[in-house]
Amino acid sequence: MAAIAGVYRRELPSPAIEFASPQGKQLFAEALANGNMEGFFKLISYYQTRSEPAYCGLATLAVVLNSLSIDPRRKWKGPWRWFDDTMLDCCEPLEKVKVNGISFGKVACLAHCNGAEVDTFRANESTEAAFRKYVSSCTSSEDCHMIVSYHRGHLKQLSLARGDSSYEFHSPGRCQVCGLFEF
Repeated sequence: MAAIAGVYRRELPSPAIEFASPQGKQLFAEALANGNMEGFFKLISYYQTRSEPAYCGLATLAVVLNSLSIDPRRKWKGPWRWFDDTMLDCCEPLEKVKVNGISFGKVACLAHCNGAEVDTFRANESTEAAFRKYVSSCTSSEDCHMIVSYHRGHLKQLSLARGDSSYEFHSPGRCQVCGLFEF
């Protein structure tokens, strides 16, 4: 068979742990038992993939907005009112996002203009201790979700940036994230 150009599945480099691996399953079970997975089931219930490669931030936000039961006040398809990445355009034109992706600030703007209560934290304006405290607080609540933007190079992964919905907190210092927002 001839080789096909492109990338198909890459091994997840350390320090990341594959969610479906035995270690990932063990960490999941421990976090669930410790009460640090309260938002997971709401988020996973509304999980969706992005419709365009650069819509990662939009798809992440759609998952969060749907999990918070925020009514989009407009139809998605047929009679259904549901957030989809193609509906999130109040802060940045979709054609621009399709080419360039979207910044963390614009994702926060979109969340706010679609009815979410938003708190933003930037690494240069906070401390690691404050971040860890917020992650712990948020992951032990059903109604608090985090979208995190970070440089994937620090985790030995491809791509320039990544933002994810936080799913669980696991001591010491581990956080399971859902990888939607990557560009």
